Amino acid sequence: MSVQTASTLGGLMAEGVTALDAAGIENARMDARILLARAAGVDGGRISAWPEDEVSDSKAAIFRDMIARRIGHEPVGRILGERDFWRHTFKLAPDTLEPRPDSETLVEWAIDFLEDNDAPRIVDFGTGTGCLLLSAVGDLPGATGIGLDISEGAVACAQENAKALDLDSQVVFRVSDWDSALDDCERAEGFDLVMSNPPYITQAEMETLSPEVRKFDPRRALTDEGDGLAAYRVLSQVAFDLARPGGFVIFEIGRGQEKDVGQLLVEAGFVGVEYREDLGGIVRCVAAKKTRCSVGRCVI
Repeated sequence: MSVQTASTLGGLMAEGVTALDAAGIENARMDARILLARAAGVDGGRISAWPEDEVSDSKAAIFRDMIARRIGHEPVGRILGERDFWRHTFKLAPDTLEPRPDSETLVEWAIDFLEDNDAPRIVDFGTGTGCLLLSAVGDLPGATGIGLDISEGAVACAQENAKALDLDSQVVFRVSDWDSALDDCERAEGFDLVMSNPPYITQAEMETLSPEVRKFDPRRALTDEGDGLAAYRVLSQVAFDLARPGGFVIFEIGRGQEKDVGQLLVEAGFVGVEYREDLGGIVRCVAAKKTRCSVGRCVI
């Protein structure tokens, strides 16, 4: 009769790395360590420090299931159900994009624009997990915001994240087709910042994306099924109508879209178009300022 050998942290780690390497998964060791730490309920450092520690059969089975999912190109964040972004951890849902470091460029710029404002107001279109709005509001004393998304699942996820971060008294999330969920008072009061990370990937580019993105991020949050500029054509004018005089707009954009999006903002009435690169040196955000009043709503 054979005797079953108990799984250990070191043994499972080696097993996971080997399986991920064989499947061609990049960063196999890092991914295996993160997944094993979660499955075993230990700190990642313990895996190296005490590799001889035994792991129960049930926890080993959870880890092996995680590895199988990763071999299928499911991102680590999707497997864990959460992703670190800015200073927080955000819950994910099937209807939300997985937050990525490139989008922190927008948060950083938003804070730069508003850090001297007294109780700034922000509206975020296509809010998803709420990561952009919640990150900005969390770093700006007295800030409040409204996050809008066409997906009920995304709004529910953002609300959970707001509650977990104890920011639910400062932000409101609503299901909305563009700005349809804003009331007359909110429109009249206006916003110091209008921001969005809309679907900007072209239909042709969709097939070039990694399986991690193409298979697991919601398609309608990635692409407009056209030239990638459809959302900006709508949002540029919406943003101008909602921004207070002296307020700003910031959009996340795709590679090579800066001139087209910048022109749309100028045509809407914004001035002083600026661009900012992400950590990879790619122009990732475009911003502009509103210096005059919208027709029918002027604040002197």
